Amino acid sequence: MTELQSKARELRRMIVRLSHATRTAHLGSALSCADILVAAYSGGLNCSCERPDDPERDRLVFGKGHCAVALVCALARHGYCSFDELLTTFNMNGGLQEHPNYRCVPGVENASGSLGHALPIGLGMALAARIQGNGGRRVCVVMGDGECNEGSVWEAAMLAGGQRAANLCAVVDFNRWQATGRSCDITALEPLADKWRAFGWETVECDGHDPDALRGLLRAFGKGGRPFAIVAHTVKGKGVSFMEDDNNWHYRIPNDAELAGALAALGEA
Repeated sequence: MTELQSKARELRRMIVRLSHATRTAHLGSALSCADILVAAYSGGLNCSCERPDDPERDRLVFGKGHCAVALVCALARHGYCSFDELLTTFNMNGGLQEHPNYRCVPGVENASGSLGHALPIGLGMALAARIQGNGGRRVCVVMGDGECNEGSVWEAAMLAGGQRAANLCAVVDFNRWQATGRSCDITALEPLADKWRAFGWETVECDGHDPDALRGLLRAFGKGGRPFAIVAHTVKGKGVSFMEDDNNWHYRIPNDAELAGALAALGEA
């Protein structure tokens, strides 16, 4: 197991614990994007908990807002806050609601209550950097495949391609589920990679559970002349066998026995 794979397993344990402790749903889709977040915050992007407000930092814009438990755990795992803070404030009466508010934790770059807004927001950030003469400042948008149903995603994709926003990257967590069923049964999503290519994006497909490969891809984008899309093939509920590819875990919250079983599956003695 590589260092990043170990970090991803640790992040999944944190996600399961926080979901159980705060009664927060969307656990399956939170687990599917863990490797993407580890890759981003472990050197894939130029950002640091020591300089969360650095104007030269890369931005991670999180479109899968309902999976905020994954984002805030990743930020805690990488030093932006403590896990104990999340345990006390990640609830409807605290500062960290299920869809995160802007800067509810240092490192949260956008509010994401409505799906489909992240790519337009990220494109605006990328174009602003270019206007300000800082084309090296990069923006990475992490999205879900169900989110790609939104027309705003493809409007932004067309504009990004037309403007050749090379400092913009979209990572699609392609776990093949959305709220009510299989993504490709609800809309004609496939061939997803070819759709991004048709809109003028340099596009690659990869194993979304290979954080080392993902980190390499994130480090490299921004050097070409076009926006960059990563279609990351993932499994909903990844890491916990009884949750994997089971859309019930889009809504369910683990009980005490399921928490113990999930932690055991994730290597906690």
